[in-house]
Amino acid sequence: MIGVPLDFGASRRGVEMGPAALRIAQMAESLRALGHTVTDIGDVTVPQRATISAEIAGRGFLPLITQVCEELAEETADAVAHGEVPLVLGGDHSLVAGSLAGAARHFAARGESVGCVYLDTHGDLHMPNTSLTGNVHGMPLAHLLGHGDERFASIAGASPALSTKQLALVGIRDLDVPEKEAIRAWGITCFTMRDIDEMGLREVMRRAIAVATSGTDHLWVSCDMDWVDPADAPGVGTPVRGGATYREAQLAMEMVSDSGKLVGLDIVETNPVLDERNRTAELAVQLAMSAFGHRII
Repeated sequence: MIGVPLDFGASRRGVEMGPAALRIAQMAESLRALGHTVTDIGDVTVPQRATISAEIAGRGFLPLITQVCEELAEETADAVAHGEVPLVLGGDHSLVAGSLAGAARHFAARGESVGCVYLDTHGDLHMPNTSLTGNVHGMPLAHLLGHGDERFASIAGASPALSTKQLALVGIRDLDVPEKEAIRAWGITCFTMRDIDEMGLREVMRRAIAVATSGTDHLWVSCDMDWVDPADAPGVGTPVRGGATYREAQLAMEMVSDSGKLVGLDIVETNPVLDERNRTAELAVQLAMSAFGHRII
């Protein structure tokens, strides 16, 4: 278990307290109750805002976020190299540029790849030159695919961390025009909330996992808590109505567990400042439990 108290990629403060909220909600204890050995290595280093120069802040904190993600990549690479499954607690979603990249770098050294199911309301496919807000938590996926800022896009090494052929977005319901264009131009598999309405969550996840694990047995799941409807997950920075229900979110994670291919999981964007009595953090713990094998019977 790796905490990443990062909020530089988001527009609303408080998400840096997400790892603490998830720990308070008994993430480690809940997973141990399932029979897992859980090692909490603490948090990666995130500098204090007071120490950051105006020049770096003016660039949307991208150099600083890249530095944090590079440290995180070392941790996830080391974890998977030792046969462990990293559970990364965010923090804003920019951290996936490091968490997944570290695993990808390890598997690439063995001539293998890692696929990703990306559970999110948003596409996170912006680059610095396409984003109107400049918020880096809206950019990590584009950089994992090798686009955008050179340093941020090369944390995994010379090659992109992720192939579009092994990526599936699930739960999408809020895209900007450049992201829509990127999905079409890059050939990304994208399941919107309409797809879930029409096909059902079970079929969408069956297809998403099949795409992400085509040609690989290594599945990374990156779960932004805003993919769940704000009625069930109010403690997020960018809530959008019409998200996954509690049971749809649980089923998604149960199917991840059923695949037997999970090598890493991000739980990001839990913001306790915006939450109601830690409801979102408690839901995040329940989702992680389902991903790691909890069953009703």
